[in-house]
Formats: sequence, C-alpha cells, structure tokens
Amino acid sequence: MTRVVLPAHLRTLAHVQGEVALDVGGPVTQRTVLDALEQRYPMLKGTIRDQATKQRRGFVRFFAGEADLSHESPDAPLPPEVASGRQPLVVVGAMAGG
Repeated sequence: MTRVVLPAHLRTLAHVQGEVALDVGGPVTQRTVLDALEQRYPMLKGTIRDQATKQRRGFVRFFAGEADLSHESPDAPLPPEVASGRQPLVVVGAMAGG
C-alpha cells in the first residue's frame, strides 16, 4: 500500500482523517498515485492537478521525506520508500502572499 498525506483542507473535502492508504496497480509514480487517489475520492478531482491537462496545480507540492518531487516527471518512479509504504507521499498546499 502506498501512503499519502493530504493537507487539512483536502482531508476535510475527502472526509478522511490522517493518512490515506492506496493500492496502486503497476509502477508507483505521481500519476498512478494521483489516479488512484482521484478514483477513490472523486471529490478531489481538479484540486491537486488540472482535470484536463493532468498537470500539478501551481501551489501544490509533493514531498518524499526531505526530497521535493514537485518538478519531477509525473511518470518517474517514486522512491522505493514511498512505493513500499515505508514513507508517505506528502501533498503540501504551498503558501503565497505577503
């Protein structure tokens, strides 16, 4: 199982508490994890990535441990620690403004 940590507002929208555990078929990539997440929680479609282009929203970041994966290819394999469920993929809503 692949673990995902969502920001508080998306956990509220999806009616979940804590981490989400997903069974991702095939290679574990950002794309396959987000596909599984949106399939299980359809109310999240369009919140993390654009529905038409499937591109990550500008103010959303992905982390595995200390590594920022936000600019990695959505089809690149996630680190083995994330793919195996030892570490979660963390989705962070970036803050902007001043």
